Amino acid sequence: MTDTGPATASRATRSDTTAPGTPPAWYARPAAREWTCAPAPAEVRAFHSTLSEYAPTPLTELPPLAAELGVGRVFVKDESARLGLPAFKALGASWAVHRVLAERASDTPVELVTATDGNHGRAVARIARRLGRRAHVFVSQGVHPGAAAAIEGEGARVTRVAGDYDRAVREAAAAARAEGSVLVQDTAWEGYEEVPARIVEGYSTLFAEVDGQLADAGAGAPDLVAVPVGVGSLAQAAVTHYRSRGARGPALLAVEPTEAAPGLASLTRGESVTVAAGETVMAGLNCGTLSDLAWPVLRDGLDAAVTVPDAEALAAVRDLAALGVSSGPCGAAALAGARAALTGAGAGGRRAELGVRAGATVVLLSTEGREANPHGVG
Repeated sequence: MTDTGPATASRATRSDTTAPGTPPAWYARPAAREWTCAPAPAEVRAFHSTLSEYAPTPLTELPPLAAELGVGRVFVKDESARLGLPAFKALGASWAVHRVLAERASDTPVELVTATDGNHGRAVARIARRLGRRAHVFVSQGVHPGAAAAIEGEGARVTRVAGDYDRAVREAAAAARAEGSVLVQDTAWEGYEEVPARIVEGYSTLFAEVDGQLADAGAGAPDLVAVPVGVGSLAQAAVTHYRSRGARGPALLAVEPTEAAPGLASLTRGESVTVAAGETVMAGLNCGTLSDLAWPVLRDGLDAAVTVPDAEALAAVRDLAALGVSSGPCGAAALAGARAALTGAGAGGRRAELGVRAGATVVLLSTEGREANPHGVG
């Protein structure tokens, strides 16, 4: 990996009650495009292609958004129907569980244990059911009752936690110490890295699909990719994909809720920090601590980070629905973040830092469909 030196950042602040026209909270490091790393394993997509429900999810071009954002083309990667579930998480969970079980005797009983803000837990529960395994999912507070019920509908045992995502992770990790249990968590800490690394590898299939779909659309490589960020594992996969090519790649924009933004706080400080996560409709992004595996990759390979309030995420949900894309608040955060970065007060400076010109191609990762997280959307 190539070190391009310390980050530089510019910041402003905003909240849901700030007057319109105030610049967003912002971090930028254009030198990130010079950083390189090793690619994800090539066999991941080959594994996914063996699954009966696998098919690439749509990459939908939306010219009205291109006009609004002042760019050439805008594409939305629509993860509202991924392997039979309404979010992208099954890509990582399926690959990680495959690798975990490959290392165990096939007749050994295994209970898959995890904590969730919603989508990851349902993915683990679905995979466990299909493989004839048990699942125990710890659900943090703030998860919509419908999302928790969907996890139970997969046959999982659900434990509701009177606390935030970080507390749910701690309780799941403690429960997974029982004999016959294995933790399948999508965040890493010291001493727990192998399974989260497999989950990140699993997300590489999404980006391989984007490559092919952009080529089919005659668009070439993207100039900007906007990624919703919770613990940072999907953003880690994005950085790994685009920074492993040895050439200057696209600008990568992390988008977080204003009420839970450990990524922006860590990037600004230059060290991983924990923040107090508040209440947000972006339930799957409501995390106070970045994954230990994700942090150094995001520190070195992300171009920018921005935060968005709930009102802007919900507006993006409605606007995407009007254009035919089903998206929950977490998925729509990518559009809200692109709007915050490319339009409004101070946009000229932010566009320059991102290298986004009038003819640019922008990819927005809509990580969940409306069904995944009904908060505030009907």
